[in-house]
Amino acid sequence: MHSFTEENYLKAIYKLQETNGEVVATSALAQVMGVHAPSVTDMLKRMAGKKLVTYQKSKGFKLSEKGKKVAVGIIRNHRLWEVFLVDKLGFRWDEVHDLAEQLEHIHSEDLTNKLDKFLGFPKADPHGDPIPDANGVLPKSKSVLLSSLKAGEEGTFTGVTDHSPVFLNYLDKNAISLGNSIKVTSIEEYDQTYTLQLTGKKEVTVSFKVVNSLLVSR
Repeated sequence: MHSFTEENYLKAIYKLQETNGEVVATSALAQVMGVHAPSVTDMLKRMAGKKLVTYQKSKGFKLSEKGKKVAVGIIRNHRLWEVFLVDKLGFRWDEVHDLAEQLEHIHSEDLTNKLDKFLGFPKADPHGDPIPDANGVLPKSKSVLLSSLKAGEEGTFTGVTDHSPVFLNYLDKNAISLGNSIKVTSIEEYDQTYTLQLTGKKEVTVSFKVVNSLLVSR
């Protein structure tokens, strides 16, 4: 068993390794965790003693195989609970993250597997994030950022990189929903605002920050 704090660190390291590379700098982890670097260093030393992370001198830390297994298990729990909260209990997608943060620490492999079966073995959570299977394998994603599309190109909205309630509420207000077909009608050269055509809906104009937080499949 590991403490909630250790599990949160493992999950944060895993996500940083996905975006920043295999080795994670202490400063980057401190920023994500909202604590000072010395506190991160102390925690990582304790976790290294438990064989959850390994240290590379002058570079940083990375998850051990043991640590990666724990991190993926937590992420699997989190995303399955988000599906349950939205699909079965009627929560909105902007309401479930904090609740799932609490539920993800329930340690019962049997419960997790039965929850997965009950939900029909979903491949993604309500935000489009892939759900690891019982063996810790993540479905391969072919999604790209909407900002990588050129004017005239289109794709299907599959997920977000910004999970904040304020951003999800913004998407709801503009009727931008998972599964929408989105066509880039035009891109303003001056300030990089995008005009998007949603299937069956009028055009909407959004900032580069928005399209750089949306994932689509071509």
